[in-house]
Amino acid sequence: MKQMKEMAARVLFTIAACVSMVAVAVICLFLIANGIPGMAKIGVWDFLSGTRWKPGNEVFGIFPMILGSVYVTGGALIIGVPAGILTAIFLSRFATRRMVRLLKPAVSLMAGIPSVVFGFFGLVVLVPLVRSLFGGSGSSLLTAAVLLGMMILPTIITVCESALNAVPNSYYEGALALGATHERAVFTVVLPAAKSGVTAGVILGIGRAIGEAMAVNMVAGNHAVIPKSLTKGVRTLTSNIVLELGYATDLHREALIATALVLFVFILAINLLFSLLKRRQG
Repeated sequence: MKQMKEMAARVLFTIAACVSMVAVAVICLFLIANGIPGMAKIGVWDFLSGTRWKPGNEVFGIFPMILGSVYVTGGALIIGVPAGILTAIFLSRFATRRMVRLLKPAVSLMAGIPSVVFGFFGLVVLVPLVRSLFGGSGSSLLTAAVLLGMMILPTIITVCESALNAVPNSYYEGALALGATHERAVFTVVLPAAKSGVTAGVILGIGRAIGEAMAVNMVAGNHAVIPKSLTKGVRTLTSNIVLELGYATDLHREALIATALVLFVFILAINLLFSLLKRRQG
């Protein structure tokens, strides 16, 4: 009976893994089959480096959206990564058990908040705050970066804390035995030992930030131009797809699918970077 249960579980897990692989392959084939022809009609270089997006005139250049995605994601990482890693260190090595019991559910709850709720918070709170502090309309690159920095915190905190907790306690105790203080042992021994897991948390945070659409769509201003300052509106690749796919036809629709293909390549590049970093660290 035990062998039958193990065999059934093995078959079930194999089927689940195969379904996941098939799903990714189907998505990849769909994007390639529908995105490359449109990109070829527009011209690959014109599509990727063009600075104007005017579907009515059949002008499709996504360079402002590429820069918008990079800028917003970079700003989110500047805000979210230090805060997330330091919070994970606090929960893992400094907080009391009572504080951990209070804070961990809050982090989990934050991870479960829908994107549209984050977007509404940004629209009601962050947009007026940025407008009053820095001028402009408030719907800007800065607002989107701050909001995304908040949204990636649960991912970074959870993964980094798990990595820190997985470090053998003997590392920490050995550092203390050699005369290190608690803080020095944590930051010079425990944190470097968990660098692979911390890197994984950062990479997952990047993936969450670059793939977010709804919240960014609500606070970024959605101007399909290259942003000249932090207080100017910006449009990301994901926002571009969400805003226009509902009514797009013909070449316009193909251009949006090609935009999704470019975004998919970005995600693949991030995962490849993580694999290379992990292999080098290993």
